[in-house]
Amino acid sequence: MSWLVAFLLPLFLIACDTDKKECYSPVYTSTPNNTQAVLIFGVHPLHNPQRLYETYGPLVEYLNRNLPELTIQLEASRSYEEFDKKLYGRHFHFALPNPYQTLNSLQHGYHIFAKMGEDEKFRGIIIVRKDSKISTVADLKDKIVSFPAPTALAATMMPLYYLHTHGLDVNKDITRLFSGSQESSIMNVYLRKSAAGATWPPPWQSFVERNPKIAADLEVKWESPPLLNNGLVARDDVAPEVVDKVKTLLLNLHTHEEGRQLLSALPLMRFESATEATYQPVRDFMKKYTETVH
Repeated sequence: MSWLVAFLLPLFLIACDTDKKECYSPVYTSTPNNTQAVLIFGVHPLHNPQRLYETYGPLVEYLNRNLPELTIQLEASRSYEEFDKKLYGRHFHFALPNPYQTLNSLQHGYHIFAKMGEDEKFRGIIIVRKDSKISTVADLKDKIVSFPAPTALAATMMPLYYLHTHGLDVNKDITRLFSGSQESSIMNVYLRKSAAGATWPPPWQSFVERNPKIAADLEVKWESPPLLNNGLVARDDVAPEVVDKVKTLLLNLHTHEEGRQLLSALPLMRFESATEATYQPVRDFMKKYTETVH
C-alpha cells in the first residue's frame, strides 16, 4: 500500500493549521506526471474548505484536462489570515484573492491577468434575524456585529464603511466580532451571538440553499454599493505562455456548455481580462476606508 500513499498524497492539498504547523490531507485530483510542472492554485476563503473544493474542484480538473503539460493543484485555506500568509509568502503560483488582497499581492511579485465578472455581485450585505427589533442602522449602536475577518473586503470593509456612512460610528458604537468564515458570521446572527452579521451575496446564496430552515429566520437588511469582483493573479516566475493558456481557458468558459456548467457552480456568468489599472476603484475605496474606519 505504500506505493498508493505515495501516489495519492501530492495530488490535491487542503491546508490546515495544527499547533501552528501546516499539514495536508490528500484529496483526489488528476494524476501528475513526474515530468510535469505542478502549480498551486489558491482560492481565498469564499467558503469553508470542503465547500470550496466542491465548488472549485471541477474547474481545476477542467484546466488540468486541457493543460496536459502541467498539473494544477487546488489549495484551500481555513482562514483569511492563513491565506494571506501563503499569498504574501509566494506559496501560490496562481491565486484568486479578494480585490484588497489582489492589490496587496502586487507587492509580493504577482500580477493581475483576469478577474471574476459580475461586479454588481461584489457588495457587502448585513443580515439580521427576522424577529429582531433592528429596523435602522442606529439600532445597532452598542450591539455586537459579526464579520468574517478584518481583510474581507466585501464581507467586512464594505459593510463597515456602509454603516459608517449611514450614521454609525463603527469605531466606537459597535463591538466587532471576527468569526473566521462567511458561514460563521451568518450563524452568529442565527444563534443570537451578534445582533447583525456581514457577508456577501455568493456565500449567503450558498447558505440559503444548504440551510433553508435556518435562513428562513434571517433576512438581508442592508446592502453596500458594489466594487470590482475578485482578481486572478499569477506569480512572476510562472511562464507567460502558461499564464496565457490558463487565461484563455477561463475567459472562454462562458462560450460553451461545459464551461457554463462549471461557472454556474461558482456561481458566475464569466471571467474577464484585467490588469492593475482595472483595480484603481478599489485603491480609491481603500483610501477612504482607512481614513475613516480604524
